[in-house]
Amino acid sequence: MRLYHGSNMKIETIDFSKCRPYKDFGTGFYLTTIYEQAEKMAKRVSRIYGGKPCINMYDFDKAAFKDNDLSIRIFDKPTKEWALFIINNRNRDFSNITDLECNLDNKYDIVVGPVANDDLVLLFRQFSNGFIDMDTLVKEMEFKKLTNQYSFHTRKALQYLEKAGISNE
Repeated sequence: MRLYHGSNMKIETIDFSKCRPYKDFGTGFYLTTIYEQAEKMAKRVSRIYGGKPCINMYDFDKAAFKDNDLSIRIFDKPTKEWALFIINNRNRDFSNITDLECNLDNKYDIVVGPVANDDLVLLFRQFSNGFIDMDTLVKEMEFKKLTNQYSFHTRKALQYLEKAGISNE
């Protein structure tokens, strides 16, 4: 399966120390199956940090899903568990890292699921501030058009990614 990572540079080697913390699924290397999504990210990152937009392409060996040595979490659609997982991973004050509803300790080698885009930030904030309950949050998420993300959090998981090329803008 082809995955894409939008960046402001060609990535020779994936370096977790360069990955930003407090992302949807925790600190990790994020990719998508959607070329256009990676293209938008590459333009955004380049605009913020400089450099030129480029899409790093990888082939993902889906045999990873059958590897019993990997811990993989998959969210097929927005759910209560998905929302809590993202809220906990994004929360700089969340401290219960052993909780299964977070990946701050990289307990999951790979996490797959929808992107919590800007349309959902307001909903998450309303929930976190107590203005809406979880049932309302989940119901409102059903109406949002979301893209996907595959996040890799450990060296063990990276063994299933092979660089397939690069596309410069």
